[in-house]
Amino acid sequence: MDLSILGIPMDLGAGRRGVDMGPSALRNAHLAGTLRGLGHTVTDLGDVEVPLPETVDKHAEGGLIFLDPIIAACRSAAERVAALPEGTFPVTLGGDHSVSMGTVTGNALRGAAPRRTGLIWVDAHTDYNTPHSSPSGNIHGMPVAHLTGLGDPRLSGLGGGWHLQPEDIVMIGIRSVDAHERELLRGAGIKAYTMKDVDQLGITHITEETLERLSGTERLHVSFDADALDPSVAPGVGTPVPGGLTYREGHLLMELLSESGRVTSLDIVEVNPVLDTRNQTAEVMVGMAASLLGQRIL
Repeated sequence: MDLSILGIPMDLGAGRRGVDMGPSALRNAHLAGTLRGLGHTVTDLGDVEVPLPETVDKHAEGGLIFLDPIIAACRSAAERVAALPEGTFPVTLGGDHSVSMGTVTGNALRGAAPRRTGLIWVDAHTDYNTPHSSPSGNIHGMPVAHLTGLGDPRLSGLGGGWHLQPEDIVMIGIRSVDAHERELLRGAGIKAYTMKDVDQLGITHITEETLERLSGTERLHVSFDADALDPSVAPGVGTPVPGGLTYREGHLLMELLSESGRVTSLDIVEVNPVLDTRNQTAEVMVGMAASLLGQRIL
């Protein structure tokens, strides 16, 4: 395939610094070379320009911290992804998970008209807060809600009227949900597999159900937050939660999605080198991307 790598080095949506270096860490972990080794053509498009937090006003307008620069970065990411030729597979690198408001939107809008897009959200958190429900005001805890049209219209309107349908979203690896966020999620119609579900059902069954649920979508986007993995596997994240996906569960999920032939784009987000050990988390996430894009044991 023709793969295009785009970095969005943003930590404006997070509560801890350092995740803006995630794209560099992933590149230093030989992302492009690994994917070329699988037979793909890889083009690195560089990074979306994102200001440093120290250079912009942190004023939390309407409970949203760094709202204006996050809107600008997500809009830029959406425009650059949407402009990619048909048949290109975008690999977008965060940055905190608020970047997905731009990347998911851009992938849905590629081509002459918006396409029905399915979202597989691999994360310890549901990120379904709105400005009213969020206890922190950090926007990286709100992207899925805004992608479905909830929350602040300046963020939910990035798609110009396009929104994800809740029934086209599946979350995997969930184990940390805020109280008001839980109430919103229960009424939304989103399918969320918690770690209890992973333990009881197994990744193979969950992946099969996920693909069946999303069988009517034209595009399928995987947004993989490094904190979905257990901190023993991926320590370099800003919001670690014990009891996450194991190394093999993560790879099996990616391998099974790869075998389906249905995934059309990928986010890798929330890699924080400041909190990492010898770039371990970036190397693990490069391996996850490789499994999604065709790497096999035999």
